[in-house]
Amino acid sequence: MTAKPQQAPALPPERITLRARIGQFFYLIYAGIMTVLGWVAEPLQRLIGTARMPYFFVLPNLLIFGLFVLFPMLLNIYYSFTGGNNLFPQERPFVGGQNYQQIFNCANLLDPASCREDRFWRGFYNTAFFVVFQVGGMVVLAMLTAVVLNRSIWGRSFFRSVFFYPVLLSPVVVALIWKWILQRDGLLNAFLVTIGMERIVFFLNANWAVFWVIFISIWAQMGFYTLILLAGLQSIPRDMYEAADMDGANR
Repeated sequence: MTAKPQQAPALPPERITLRARIGQFFYLIYAGIMTVLGWVAEPLQRLIGTARMPYFFVLPNLLIFGLFVLFPMLLNIYYSFTGGNNLFPQERPFVGGQNYQQIFNCANLLDPASCREDRFWRGFYNTAFFVVFQVGGMVVLAMLTAVVLNRSIWGRSFFRSVFFYPVLLSPVVVALIWKWILQRDGLLNAFLVTIGMERIVFFLNANWAVFWVIFISIWAQMGFYTLILLAGLQSIPRDMYEAADMDGANR
């Protein structure tokens, strides 16, 4: 005798009614939005023509970019040629290139302490240091991880998920996790005390602070770049690997 396939248990009527109401609610919202867009788009399409409609849909993004990116950037460039601490441009006197002369007034550009505006150059060197080591470390580690995950290893799917998981976390969650780990009474210092070492105040030590900022940035973003590089490795035809093996190359 053949066993009859088991049927999924029927949902209670009240749950079916609840799902139907939720679906109807979201459908009404969608229908309302599309109706309003139709009222706006159809007359506009007749007015400007179908060929110009894509520019209309790009216009909101351009307005946001111009208001929050382009305008502040141009305003900062103008402020660099003015003096004073006032907020409004009309209240700031025009000083020409004096600000740039003060910035480059250094006995040795490689020594921020010899510059009149040493804070600018310290910030510049710290930013350059961060970019070099963060981007370089990100690329190297992401490539190595992608190469390893491209091989037929045990638990490959699990490790792919583990490396990509930090990308899904918001910056606030990442900051809270590592604050809990690195603070004076945090997890890492508890481990150091357990093995007989002294506590380290990571947040008050400049060298440790730079190291952890770079490390956390790589940890939080490496999964995305690993995924991109892994997709590129998997797109390489297998014939190329076989031809390379015949020529004596390896992976």
